[in-house]
Amino acid sequence: MTPQTILDIQDLTVEFRQGRRTPPFRAVDSVSLSIAAGETVGLVGESGSGKSTIGRAVLGLNPVRSGRIHFEGADITSARPGVRRELSARLQVVFQDPYSSLNPARTIGRTLAEPLLVHRKIGAAETAERVTEMLARVGMPADTASRYPGQFSGGQRQRIAIARALMLSPRLVICDEPVSALDLSIQAQVMNLLADLQSELSLSYLFIAHDLPVVRHLSHRIVVLYRGQVMESGPADDVYADPVHPYTQALLAAVPEPDPRVQRARRADKEAAGATVLSTQPPAATGCAFAHRCPHAIDICHSLRPELLPVPGGAASGGGRTAACHRAADLHPLTVPAHSGITGEEVPCSGNE
Repeated sequence: MTPQTILDIQDLTVEFRQGRRTPPFRAVDSVSLSIAAGETVGLVGESGSGKSTIGRAVLGLNPVRSGRIHFEGADITSARPGVRRELSARLQVVFQDPYSSLNPARTIGRTLAEPLLVHRKIGAAETAERVTEMLARVGMPADTASRYPGQFSGGQRQRIAIARALMLSPRLVICDEPVSALDLSIQAQVMNLLADLQSELSLSYLFIAHDLPVVRHLSHRIVVLYRGQVMESGPADDVYADPVHPYTQALLAAVPEPDPRVQRARRADKEAAGATVLSTQPPAATGCAFAHRCPHAIDICHSLRPELLPVPGGAASGGGRTAACHRAADLHPLTVPAHSGITGEEVPCSGNE
């Protein structure tokens, strides 16, 4: 962890109890990632992959089974409520649903003023000025403060939610599927707003989404999750342009293609490879979590969990990539073979992982 690291997660594991006689469900399994000052790290994967669970663990909303979470150099893994309250000035969140994240009985001005009244204890005039300034920064008119959430569209509400998250000038904002509930045209506007705010305010983002192209638009680096495990990570452009792990390839293949001929050809390729046939069998307790769905799986994939190994090269930045796949050396020849004994820490890279 360097002095410029805002968030550092090491071997994070989160489990949920399912009953006295049922083993706990492991939602996050030994995940490590870091976020530098001014950087966006995207977490991408299907529903149930553990993306939001990681975000909620950072916020203290989910208990941590093992591993450590450091924010600005301090261990916040099991921070007490008083510490969490103080942290909220520097660590904020934008939730997925703009319709439920705002109190319908409060004016927008009162909602945005609340963090200032709790943390800063400033006067009414200064508070009103700050509210007006922040609403203008997210593209909302000044009279927004006197109105209620029900008077705004989903995209406008999400802009207001972003303004609320930025009222205390945080250093890190966790964006938990912030555009998935919005129309495509509104998604682009909100994404551009987040990018502009990051540039203006030197923000860091942990950006959580299931749509790889959306994550790529804003992220500097991407971490791909499946069943709580990291399948692949690296610079966003590299992961998007040249995915190594079969799961990352499947995510990209699932992205809608506007050209129907290209879409039909892509679907035919997936069917020929067997990638579209979802197994009804659960993954084995050992082995690769994706093996039961992977068209390239061999015996070792079902019996031994692959390590995250370095993937040298890359179209965009030339390094900083890892993938957890026994056949990565076959599917991506630049990947370091599993038997080489080389770990990610031993390979120079430009990333922070």
